[in-house]
Amino acid sequence: MGSFPHIVEDCLGVLQVLSDGTVFRSKTIQFNMPVIHHQNSVDFKDAIFDKAHNLHLRIYKPASASNFPPNGRPPKLPIVVFIHGGGFCLGSRTWPTCHNSCLRFASGLNAVVIAPDYRLAPEHRLPAAMDDAASAMRWLQSQALRENGVSDAWLNSGEVDFDQVFVLGDSSGGNIAHHLAVRLGAGSTELAPVRVRGYVLLAPFFGGVVRTRSESGPSETLLNLDILDRFWRLSMPTGETRDHPLVNPFGPWSPSLEAVKLDPILVIVGGSELLKDRVEDYATRLKDMGKKIEYVEFHGKEHGFFNYHPYSDAAIQTLQLINTFMSANSV
Repeated sequence: MGSFPHIVEDCLGVLQVLSDGTVFRSKTIQFNMPVIHHQNSVDFKDAIFDKAHNLHLRIYKPASASNFPPNGRPPKLPIVVFIHGGGFCLGSRTWPTCHNSCLRFASGLNAVVIAPDYRLAPEHRLPAAMDDAASAMRWLQSQALRENGVSDAWLNSGEVDFDQVFVLGDSSGGNIAHHLAVRLGAGSTELAPVRVRGYVLLAPFFGGVVRTRSESGPSETLLNLDILDRFWRLSMPTGETRDHPLVNPFGPWSPSLEAVKLDPILVIVGGSELLKDRVEDYATRLKDMGKKIEYVEFHGKEHGFFNYHPYSDAAIQTLQLINTFMSANSV
């Protein structure tokens, strides 16, 4: 008589994989942070962008954008596409870590923020997440083109500038943002009239078979090496290692980025993150290739320092850095 299914992978109790392949996702997650409400400064709503996969996104708009200046012309707002983290296995636009961050970005950057969901592993292993992010960008293009005469009122009210788009990815979202940057190339011509002007990577989740010093160092408050490895086991294409090109952009089988033209990239990481050395190496290698890339490290900060504390001094400095980056790369 066979044994009953038992847990073989457990991601913080939120995601569990059983020995028979069953995937259990908790529907009663206890978040240790409240949902912040900005009724007077930021409006938001949901929309579907991929009917085939039932994928939704959330749009945030500064409320002040609806108040026309004396000349009667509304200001043109840049667009920030925010891709959430979660090790490719967890996360949603509705989670407080994502929602609160997007409210902060919309108000602090005075931008329309678009936060798409993407299919999660292990039900949908990589490259599903990358494909879904690309689908979200094509949805944005369809809004700019008003395909079939249908478009979202917030995006075609004359207040939004499709020529000033920035992609901001956190953790696994930063990994996705990197692959979008490579996929679209400098100028993002395939998305016209949408124009991506730059990418912001917050502690991008990269990996590799050979450990870095920071990965082998002390665990963080909310993150350790076992968790990172578990995320990779559950999200990588079946049978692959952490040197797969979607995991390690500079692995032995990864295509060279030497000849790839990239839009400007801002990389931000906490100095006490397990990912710190790998993120720094990523930025250094791209800079050595002549890419326009800026690396900023926040001393003593751990993974998710912006998401969990969006009103901290470090978060305020992060917003200032992103604002400066956006201004420097806007036309």
